Amino acid sequence: MSAGETPLTVVGNLTDDPELRFTPSGAAMVKFTVASTPRTFDKATNQWRDGTAMFLRCTAWRDLAEHIGDSLTKGMRVIVTGRLRQHNWQTPENENRSMLGLEVDEIGPSLRFATAKVERIRSGAPNASSPAADPWNTGTPATSGWGTPGTAAAGAAADAKYSDEPPF
Repeated sequence: MSAGETPLTVVGNLTDDPELRFTPSGAAMVKFTVASTPRTFDKATNQWRDGTAMFLRCTAWRDLAEHIGDSLTKGMRVIVTGRLRQHNWQTPENENRSMLGLEVDEIGPSLRFATAKVERIRSGAPNASSPAADPWNTGTPATSGWGTPGTAAAGAAADAKYSDEPPF
């Protein structure tokens, strides 16, 4: 992030399915809107009260754009981090207009009221399925979805060397 940029994190719901498009040069681009509504507890009425909703237009590019298009749908609660950008333009009537938008750096589903199953995408390397091509490979077989898949016996053997240590 450069000096002078405004980083922002927003938690909210997608107002519609993300719109995935491709530029003439083939670069993927996705646009979507996140609605974020503040809630406060009113002690006098003993009820939650919604504030004014904020609708923030978001844009993401390349692989991230394609992942968003493949993964997220209308209504999903998401956590979005990016850089706030101001867009300026002039209408056909020569009126100056501006709009704030978020150029997305990271996004994911909120797990506060939902669960998610994460599937890591391998790079486009010629032999991306080999452990050597996996940048997250630690050399130890893993039994979870985060590492290189191994057998249950290999995972148990790897865990056995830690069995005498406290779990904290």
